[in-house]
Amino acid sequence: MTASTSKNAGDRESPMGSMMEMMPKMMQGMMSQCCGEGSDKMAEMQGMMAKMKEGGPEGHMAQMPEMMLNMMLPHCIEMMLPKIDPDKRGAAAAGILSKIIEKGSEGMSDEQAQAFRKALDEVVNPSK
Repeated sequence: MTASTSKNAGDRESPMGSMMEMMPKMMQGMMSQCCGEGSDKMAEMQGMMAKMKEGGPEGHMAQMPEMMLNMMLPHCIEMMLPKIDPDKRGAAAAGILSKIIEKGSEGMSDEQAQAFRKALDEVVNPSK
């Protein structure tokens, strides 16, 4: 078994080789996840695409951040985070979460920012 095909933690794949193999899997997973036959997400995606077409380029660009955050980013994290060395995942997740907190509350009132952080806290620290 070569280093590029090994599943041992000490024999990790090169980042580029791993990305080249994972990109098609990520795209396939995103499409099946968001566009599976008969799914509500398929209808949601079709509705979003129709809105983008109606609004022209401006409509398309206005929808892009929400679509990327709701569909692409979670799938990317799902595919990539397990590929990171387990000892480094906490730091990677903390970096992602800190940007979510910083940029997610940008432009919010104090009350909105507090509600935003509370919603995140409920996910990070679920009540039992």
